Amino acid sequence: MNKLSQKIFAASSTVAMASTFLVPAFVAAQGTDTTAPANVSDKYGLDSNFNIGVGQDTDLKATIVSIINIILGFLGIIAVIIILAGGFKWMTAAGNDDKVVEARKMITQGVIGLVIIFAAWGIASFVINQLYSATA
Repeated sequence: MNKLSQKIFAASSTVAMASTFLVPAFVAAQGTDTTAPANVSDKYGLDSNFNIGVGQDTDLKATIVSIINIILGFLGIIAVIIILAGGFKWMTAAGNDDKVVEARKMITQGVIGLVIIFAAWGIASFVINQLYSATA
């Protein structure tokens, strides 16, 4: 593939991925549905007390938990993107052993990152729950 076709492919892939995420937002903004649930959390199957706790009148513990969950969520997304990039690199390696080794390294690093993130979430959840039960 020459450089122009690679750029066209990258641009069209970006537009396709962006439209995958943006189209539901446009559809949800169509208008009010009189049969829709009054609470947004009921509509999307979330808990009725779904909020991140930042900028509201909540205690410090709930705010800290929300911030930790947000940060770990973003890190998890980054780890999954690394795994996907490694898979893409492997698929486009065209038999080049150096690129395959590099792609395998990326996938391994992404999986290790996910394991670390899940462990951090488990430890943070345990510690916060223990602190919450000890102070409540």
